[in-house]
Amino acid sequence: MENKTALIIGATGLVGEQCLKELLASAIYTKVVALVRRKLEVQNPKLETIISNFDDLESLKTKIKADDVYCAMGTTIGKAGSQAAFRKVDFEIPLKVAETALWNGAKNFILVSSMGANAGSLVFYSKVKGELEEALKKLKYPALFIFRPSILLGDRKEKRTGEAIGRAFAEKLSFIFAGPLKKYKGTPADMLAHEMVKLGSGESKGVRIIENDELFVLAEK
Repeated sequence: MENKTALIIGATGLVGEQCLKELLASAIYTKVVALVRRKLEVQNPKLETIISNFDDLESLKTKIKADDVYCAMGTTIGKAGSQAAFRKVDFEIPLKVAETALWNGAKNFILVSSMGANAGSLVFYSKVKGELEEALKKLKYPALFIFRPSILLGDRKEKRTGEAIGRAFAEKLSFIFAGPLKKYKGTPADMLAHEMVKLGSGESKGVRIIENDELFVLAEK
């Protein structure tokens, strides 16, 4: 199926930026809707931007409409300022968008989650990520793709000190991540975005969870 519309949230982040590029370059999508907090620098005739602070998504109910929805939204507790604020960005907003888009006829939902996501985790970050995965499964999208990358590799516009240290470790000591440790290998953001669009724009149905090591296998095909 071609001539589809894609909607993306989190288009200004590391993965989201790359995903937006992939969507705009795809021949499958004739329209790409980006739901963002601020105006994008990207200009493309296929791109429609909806600027929102995400506090009143109900007012945008008729505009949150697409065939496929891509979610690359995420923050850190440090940047969010509190666990409640983090939960709003990483759980409440994505779920509300997913519910609204499904109500408007969306067929595919593609999520950037995280390695270790588990609703039963004692780690708050992993718990929230897992809770979102479980909530999305209950919506029963025709197709739900959940990507669980490791440390994301790429150049962020914003500074995340802890993540930057982990990224430097993952890049310079990549030879360590072999054998049993292969699944922890740092994940290039552009590779992740490419595989998201490749799978998300296809005709596969059902729930599929793509762990980090599988992502590298897919990228080699």
